[in-house]
Amino acid sequence: MPVTATKVYVNVGVPEKAAEYARLPVQGVGLMRIEFIFTAHVRDHPLALLKQGKREQLIDRLVEGITKVCQAFHPRPVIIRTSDFKTNEYRGMPGGEEFEPHEENPMIGWRGCSRYISPIYKPAFLCELEAIQKVRVEKGLKNAMVMLPFVRNTWELEEITGMMRDKGLKRTRDFQLYLMAEVPSTVLLAREFSQHCDGFSIGSNDLTQLVLGADRDSETLGRMGYFDERDPAVKRAIELLLEGAHAEGRTVGICGQGPSVYPEFAEFLVRKGIDSISLNADTVVSTIRTIASLEQRLKLDGLRRSPA
Repeated sequence: MPVTATKVYVNVGVPEKAAEYARLPVQGVGLMRIEFIFTAHVRDHPLALLKQGKREQLIDRLVEGITKVCQAFHPRPVIIRTSDFKTNEYRGMPGGEEFEPHEENPMIGWRGCSRYISPIYKPAFLCELEAIQKVRVEKGLKNAMVMLPFVRNTWELEEITGMMRDKGLKRTRDFQLYLMAEVPSTVLLAREFSQHCDGFSIGSNDLTQLVLGADRDSETLGRMGYFDERDPAVKRAIELLLEGAHAEGRTVGICGQGPSVYPEFAEFLVRKGIDSISLNADTVVSTIRTIASLEQRLKLDGLRRSPA
């Protein structure tokens, strides 16, 4: 398998697949969605469990799922994205209707970081943090890192990082905090957001829909060609993020499907200096070969342009 300058990670959904995916030639897990652990291991709405006095049960189930992945990949890093269910998805969980409002557009509603700082959902988010800290301390799996989804403002980020510090999750040499770059505000203020994190991961689906104002769930717009992460405006947003983050010494990765689906999009990312690409397991090997070929071509192009 060729070696690439661009780091390659794998996305992990179901913890039970971790041991299989760990055999892939990757540097770690670039995206582990904690909501899949809710779906497979917790099942009930977290606030319903808390109301029933089952806080420890909730934490233990999260610890179980996270541990499986971190053990399988140890010592390679596992970037755990904290929960990002939307209100309509939470309502579908057992006990969810009691706690979830009806939203006309849940895609840009009460999700991600806005939930964590709300008095209603905060107790559940604290359980997520406690579970991650237990994995790091009690299980000794220091490869567990955190990534926050759907970040809109630096002030909400400051409040959340304060909550994390209270739970023992403070940024250090062996604990990194990453932000999903999905909302244009994160891109436009990349240098400001960089003061609160160690790096970014581009969520190309949500970034595309918010840059273009095109609902990614709309089949009509999709058929008409509106939803396309290769759109010049989306690519310019990615360039801005790379420029701002790299100016502050922060890394930028991507965890969307674009690089594996569109070779030309992968080439754009590599040319612009993306630090890492996280892929679905079935595309890892083929995309590594694509990236290696791209890097070799770029190296040869650079040599040809160099003065003799």
